Amino acid sequence: MHGSTKISPKSWLAFDLNVLRRLNFNSAILPFASEPALGVYLKRRDVKVAANDPLQSAWTRAFAQIANTGERLSSDDVNIVLDDAYVPGYRLQNQALSDWFTEIDSWWFDNVRRNIDRLKTPMSQAIASSIALSTGDYVFSFKEETRELRQPLSNVFRRLWSIQPEPFDNGQTNTCQNKTADDFISETPADLMFLRLPAAHAQGTKAYLGRAAWREEWLRGGNDFWTDLEANQRGRLGSATETKSQYLHLLEETLRRASHIKNWAIAHVEDGFIQTQDIVDTVSLIRRVDTVFTKDFSELTGTKAVIITA
Repeated sequence: MHGSTKISPKSWLAFDLNVLRRLNFNSAILPFASEPALGVYLKRRDVKVAANDPLQSAWTRAFAQIANTGERLSSDDVNIVLDDAYVPGYRLQNQALSDWFTEIDSWWFDNVRRNIDRLKTPMSQAIASSIALSTGDYVFSFKEETRELRQPLSNVFRRLWSIQPEPFDNGQTNTCQNKTADDFISETPADLMFLRLPAAHAQGTKAYLGRAAWREEWLRGGNDFWTDLEANQRGRLGSATETKSQYLHLLEETLRRASHIKNWAIAHVEDGFIQTQDIVDTVSLIRRVDTVFTKDFSELTGTKAVIITA
């Protein structure tokens, strides 16, 4: 049986950085960059970062922060994004939004998505999309009994825009891709691979993502892409697996593709299904394991953070 009933974060940034400070590297690849924070911090260490994620929502956030060398949304850009955001039309352009939001919220996200396409550069579109995704997270942070405390979404968008961190230029060409992790690893050279292992699961991608699946459907303009996304991921690390041995076999295949990368740091959240020793044994099939770093959060979450270097 997969996973645990405990709720655990996918990573602990301070733990990740503490381990990476011990390693010597000038360039790094992140095959699964579900959150951009680690890549942003590595940029500030003057590391050349190449990030990737199979999900467009994760790629968009990474592109807006990791690949960004200085572009910000202007107040005019924000006005374009929020133009007539609450005005309903004849029908929703993205009907899937009604599966996630109330009617008025659906119109806001539908209109904002269309307005974002009017911005002049891919980077400005990514920044605006990233802020809109955070606005959606704001919506889902409320329960029915606290809904009356919510602010209008256009106000939330402007507030989130106003507190956006200043983009940082480290003088490197930092890139972001939206590919399968295996393809990305095979094509991208670096001194270090920081591989954050996706959790083992037996569900389809949409079911596994749960409520977060709205992000993909909003960005992609509907919900008819899931079958193709599943087919593209099938048989690769991150796809649905039924057994531990199947998951470890996919991990081994991924690691073999990364043989051209000198240093590995493999981050794993041990929750009872895939054990740290399982990962160590799999890594050892390809190269010698250097160190296993652990941070025990079992009292809080029932999990343990692990980073294996090799």
